[in-house]
Amino acid sequence: MVRIFRHYVHRASLSSMLFDVALMILLALGAVTLQVGSLDLAVPLASGPVASYAACMMLIGSAAGLYDPASGAPLGRSVARVLAVLCVALPLAWLVFGLLPAGVASPGAVQFTVMSGVAALVTRRVYVSHRGAAAGRRARVLVFGTGAAAQAVGSTLRSADPSAHIIGYVPGPNESEPMVAADEIVALRGTLTETAGRLGVDEIVVALTERRAGSMPLRELLDCKLAGIRVWDLNSHFEKTLGQIRIDYLNASWLIFGDGFNQGALRTFVKRAFDLLSAGALLVLTAPLMLITALLIRLDSRGPVFYRQERVGLNGRTFEVTKFRSMRTDAECDGKPRWASANDDRVTRVGAVIRRLRIDELPQLFNVLRGEMSLVGPRPERPYFVDQLTQQIPFYAVRHSVKPGVTGWAQVRYAYGATVEDSQQKLQYDLYYVKNHTLFLDLLVLFETVGVVLTGKGAR
Repeated sequence: MVRIFRHYVHRASLSSMLFDVALMILLALGAVTLQVGSLDLAVPLASGPVASYAACMMLIGSAAGLYDPASGAPLGRSVARVLAVLCVALPLAWLVFGLLPAGVASPGAVQFTVMSGVAALVTRRVYVSHRGAAAGRRARVLVFGTGAAAQAVGSTLRSADPSAHIIGYVPGPNESEPMVAADEIVALRGTLTETAGRLGVDEIVVALTERRAGSMPLRELLDCKLAGIRVWDLNSHFEKTLGQIRIDYLNASWLIFGDGFNQGALRTFVKRAFDLLSAGALLVLTAPLMLITALLIRLDSRGPVFYRQERVGLNGRTFEVTKFRSMRTDAECDGKPRWASANDDRVTRVGAVIRRLRIDELPQLFNVLRGEMSLVGPRPERPYFVDQLTQQIPFYAVRHSVKPGVTGWAQVRYAYGATVEDSQQKLQYDLYYVKNHTLFLDLLVLFETVGVVLTGKGAR
């Protein structure tokens, strides 16, 4: 995996994106060259629009899930994703190539768009089909441990990181009951360093459930690192592989002495400037949609158009969040707060639609302009639930060290949650965001939010 601005990106995803961008640029320049009859004329005329189009297509494809290395989507789903991308690509091609001088790329733009879409499908299928053939170039991983933690490491690597190949599991000195398959356990021959070298190991993940004195061979692990083998602790493994910080194996010292959790003045200024510019632009673009939504809510059911509710924000301070009303006015007539559930009977007809499309969240842009929220961050929760979750989930209050967001890393990684267990799962993504948030990660969350909105993933 490659770390870009503190965020880990699959090497396969990055290479696929760059390959597609290069392919689209070549196809576009080819189409324009055919139109004008000379590559020397095509490059200065079309380089700007072509590069812009290729970048937009990469972002759209990413939002559509074309670059998810762990998906292994069947052919039908890949076709559906490419067709969805083409629906956006066709008008975008006409718009971008319309900036060229008259007669430079008239039918070529459509031709290029169709060719690039088909090429994206073909390359994606070739990549998925032949991914197994590249196993010899995958990172060879040795897991140090055979207990529950090691089992969790193995399952995450197999499901989320196709670039990793598990060589086996080495039992720790104090582990008596292995939870991994017996044929996957590797017997030490000599030292850990010698065994790792003999097996051609690239990475070692230390996944010991028991860490009493004598369980951790620190000298041997240091020798492995000095020999060029990457050594990961359990928390760093989950952070790198899943984009989350698992609280079931977390201790406060790892948070205190590890990197990240930087809330410097420069980052605060950049984030605030980005929030103001983005929220202002989004309000202008969505103003007609918001007006139509307000009218439909008024016609559909009695009650106010907007719904205001107290939420917990930065440093535990409360504020009133504003949303379009999507439930009946008597939704909590008994005075007891309730999480929304699947097929909630309190949701109105218009409410069901705007919740699925996330339109009900748009008024929170005003909270962003007022500085109470950010565009990206942990979702703000109600004080009643915060008090409950803080008592039941360790490190829950850490998420309040940054401003809450209209969307967030947890929202694009995990479906809507309505239980304490769901909140614990989402907290693990929130902790990752608090630790590693940068403008790059904010942009990534926004692009993935587009995909979530288009698919209706996790809506309640």
